[in-house]
Order: sequence, then C-alpha cells, then structure tokens
Amino acid sequence: MTRILAGCPALFLTAVLAASSLAAQDKQELALAPVYSDHMVFQRDHAIPVRGTASPSAHISVELEGYLPVSVTAGASGAWEALLPAMGAATGLALKVTAGAESIRLDDIAVGDVFLCSGQSNMEFPLRLATDADNAIAASNRSELRLFHVPRQSSAAAQPTFASATAWRISAPESAREFSAACYFMGVELQQRRQVPIGLIAASWGGSFIEAWLGVDTLRADGQFSDGLGLLALWQVDPQAAERNWLERTQAYLADNLSSDGPLFDADPTLTWEQWGNGFASFDGFGTYTTTVTLSASQALAGQRITLGLIDDIDQTFVNGQPIGMTTGWDIQRNYALPQGLLRKGENRIEVRVLDTGGGGGLYGTAPRAIVLRDGVPVELDHAWRFRPGRSLAQAGAAPQKPWAPISGLGTLTNGMIAPLGRIPLAGIAWYQGESNASDPSAYARLLPLLMAEWRERFGTRRFAIVQLANFGALADAPGESHWAQLRDAQRRIAASDHDAGLVVAIDVGDPHDIHPANKRSIGARLASAMDGEGHAQLPMVAKSGERATLTFAHDLVLVGGASPIGFELCSQNRCRFVDAQIIAARTVSLHVQASDDHVRYLWSDSPVTNLYDRAGVPVTPFQIALSE
Repeated sequence: MTRILAGCPALFLTAVLAASSLAAQDKQELALAPVYSDHMVFQRDHAIPVRGTASPSAHISVELEGYLPVSVTAGASGAWEALLPAMGAATGLALKVTAGAESIRLDDIAVGDVFLCSGQSNMEFPLRLATDADNAIAASNRSELRLFHVPRQSSAAAQPTFASATAWRISAPESAREFSAACYFMGVELQQRRQVPIGLIAASWGGSFIEAWLGVDTLRADGQFSDGLGLLALWQVDPQAAERNWLERTQAYLADNLSSDGPLFDADPTLTWEQWGNGFASFDGFGTYTTTVTLSASQALAGQRITLGLIDDIDQTFVNGQPIGMTTGWDIQRNYALPQGLLRKGENRIEVRVLDTGGGGGLYGTAPRAIVLRDGVPVELDHAWRFRPGRSLAQAGAAPQKPWAPISGLGTLTNGMIAPLGRIPLAGIAWYQGESNASDPSAYARLLPLLMAEWRERFGTRRFAIVQLANFGALADAPGESHWAQLRDAQRRIAASDHDAGLVVAIDVGDPHDIHPANKRSIGARLASAMDGEGHAQLPMVAKSGERATLTFAHDLVLVGGASPIGFELCSQNRCRFVDAQIIAARTVSLHVQASDDHVRYLWSDSPVTNLYDRAGVPVTPFQIALSE
C-alpha cells in the first residue's frame, strides 16, 4: 500500500517520477546473444544453451519447436540463459523466445555437429582464392552446411558482442566465397561422411600469435607472461605510459641485437631478404637498411613525411640519426611524419632497423618510398639500399610484443572473437596456426596444450585437429637446423600424446615461395579425417642392429615417383647427413647406420620434398627420433 503524505504533493510527485525513471532505465528489450540467428546449428546430443538479455527479473520462456518450453528468470543485469534438453540430428526447427508481450522467433534451426575453425592466415584463407575455386564455389549450394563468420575484433577485455553484425548462413556461392577454404572443405567432407547438418564457425586472423588466442587467466597460470600482463594492466589505466614502456623495451631489444660493423650487402627493397638468394633464404632476425637522398634547400624545408612501404615485421626508422617512427606489423604501410628542420640541404641519411620474427623479412613491395613534400610531390628514395645483418632470432631470443596489440597481444583475440560465442557446445575444433610462433618452438610446445585445454573446457568438446605447418621457404641441399621443422615436431608430439587430438600433415601441399598454399581441399579432407579419429601422428618403431636401422610404421607405405624414399637423415652429436633409405616391407624402411649415429630425422627443413605416403594419400609426418639398439 502506498502512503500519501498530507501536505507534501511535491515530494510525492518527485518520488513517483524518480521511480518511473528508474523503471525505464531498467527496462531492456528482449534480445538473443549475437551467435543466435536463423539457420543456426545446435550441437546434437548435448544440452542446448540459449542466452540473451531482457528486463531484470523478466520471466523468459524458450521453446524449440516440438519440445516443452523451458522457463527462466532474467538476473539483476537482465542476462538470462535457458538450457534445452539434448536431442538428435534434425532440421527445419523454429526457436521461440518470449518475455511477456515480447517475442523472438528464429527459423530453419538445425541440430547436428558444430565445429570451430581458428588460427591465422592459412585458416582465414578464403575459398575464392583456393585451387579450383570456381568449381568449388559453383558446387557450394548445400542446405545442410551452415556457415558463421566471426568478424575480426581485438580487445583487452572479454566482449559480449562481435565487432559487426554477423549471422548464420546456408552454404551457397555468396556465403561460401569469402569463408575459410580449409574449414569449408572440412565441412563438406564431414557432412558427406556423417549425413547430419554441419555448422562451421570461422574465427581467424592472419599473422596472429597463439598468445592472442589464449585467455588471460591461462596465461597468468602459465607463469611466463607476468611482465606482459603487468604491462597490459598498465595500458588499461594509462595507455600512454604503457606505450612508452613498450617502446623503451623494444628499442633496447633492437639496439642490443643489431650490428654496427658487420658486412654490408646490396639490398633490393622490393623483395624480402629471403628472396635475395645470397645466404638470407632462411634468416629470421635483425638487420639494418641504409640509403641516402639528396635534397635542395627548398625540398628540405618542404619535407613533410617519409613513406617506406611494407616492412616485415617491426621497424624503427631514423632520418639523419633521429628516430621518427616505429611500427609493428608485416602488412602495414610505413608513413612517418618528419619534424620541421630535420631534413637538410644536400645528403640525408635514412636508416631502417628491422626485426623479422619469421617467414618473410625486411622491406618489400612496390609501394613508393619517398620524402613527400608539402605540396604532395614525392622525392623518391632511388639511391642504392644497403643491408647489414645483425643477430638471428635464435641468438637473440623472443621479441617483446605489445600485450594489447591485435594479433600478437595477450588474450586480445580470445576476448574479441571467442568470448562473444559464449559456451556453445561443439563437436570439435580445427586449429591452423603456428607460422607466427615458429621462432620459438619450445614455447609453442608448452602453449598449444594450454589452448587445447582452455577451449575444450569452454566448448564442451574433446576433439581437436591440428594442422601441421606446410612446407615453405628455401629448398635445402644439405642438412641443417630449422625452426619450422622443430615446430612441426612439437605439433606432432602434442597430437601423438593426446588420444582426442588429430594431426593434419600438410608437408606436401605447400609452396616454397608462398606461405599461403592454395591447395586447401587436401587440408580440409585431412581435417575431416582427423575429426573422425583417423590419426597420422604416430612415430615409427625404431630398431638398430649393427649397420642397419629399421623404422616400422603404423600404416602401409606407398612410394611415389622414385626408387627409394628421400628426406631421411642420420645424426651423430648434432651433425647430420642425408642417407639412402629402402622400403623392405609394407610398413618398414631400412637405413644404413654408423656406430656413432644416435638419432634419425625425416623431412627436417623449412621446405622439404617428400615422396613417402600411406595408402590414404597422406604423407608420412616429419619427425625426429632417437636410435636404439
């Protein structure tokens, strides 16, 4: 009962208006979380979570057509979640959500198997660029294959929504064209195998590091990211102080690992240094580019900025000894302002300090490199460029990364692209990433299992398929060390030690000159096999007797295009040599060994050539294994 205070009408009116205002503020429209839309696929044989927002304390009814509705009450913030009972595969369902007079209806809902595809650019690689894309796109009208593309978004904190509007779409030329090619081909194969609706969620970002996909709590528990997480916390309250701190760290890291007196080489700024063909084919690390530009007095006075095109991955640029800019990102055009008075009449020296963390390195591309004057006229940097290499990345150790950077930060992509998915159940996760982390294989061997555990718990699944790095880089004419080979072996060991993980061998589909191989159909088919438990990660059983070592594999071997297998090395005290190999039984390879040999390696280079397959058409995985008597 409301009591009216006699003689206080103004006080009563104020109270009524305040209560009305508060009620209006509390009221929220009924809404579903952004992952829910027409054509969605729910995971079969799992309880089905449906979540959204409404007015606080609102009574919500959620009904999947043909099943009894489930009722829940919105919390104080308006958030609610209903859990529908598990069901088998189905199509053509409607999802109805009501709250009082408000209602939402989603049509053409399916129940089947749902998969998340994530990683960096090779998972992001669109169907339209894949081998035989025209025919694949023309054949993409598949009503029981549904596609959900997660827009790129980076954040220091977990986000409830995606960066832009997105929705589930039935596979068709217009929806499949830009979708992940590897994920799409996997989905096609799985739908044909399982004969149930398949839902594919693509959430990838080219160039991304695994650290960006790990949650902050996981990174904190790992114990190796305390400095970075501290800097991330500082950035959230004082971005300018954090930027200064990171800049000081990175400048010191660059300065410590550059050379001031090493040999100078002619440089072609239109090609990455791996493409020069003079010993830098597999060089990841530090280097300094220098050139000069001669200006008139009026040009020096009018100089406004310098453009340098693309630089892979981190640069710090100096003009006449003064730092003018620093950028991280292999795909970002460098464009730096020039302080007034910095340029001078006559010769001006340009110095670009570069760190390459893997793949291509240094200046590249045909974008103009010039001093741009006040009126927009460019004075091109057409004098010869020179290059002085510094330390390799292996010598220097891992580079500092901005913990808030989109693709190399700490938790930035799981916050922006995975968190908005909520905890929807999945049938499996496909992971194609590692190129950006190839400089530190030992750290990757620690971090990938952490990611697998975190996402398995989030999405209620166990199946995890790992795409091994494809062949990329210069062909090797002699045995040597390879970070890419080490990372491949880490991926193999992780998959082999995990009953619910599968390895996708990609060592035969790459391109020595292109880090983005177009043959994604083979990758997709092998991903589907891995999702179905058809693993190819097993090491051979090795036996050494006298001058022979035998390697016995789990599958029958097929030799393609040659009299004997290639790519085998025998090693003694880390000195390795190529050796002839023979197939002596359906599953057994024999090697001639020396007494001092202690381990065998196979396909141990950035871009090896293979001719040894199993009967499923999958190449034998690269490996390293000790010899035993």
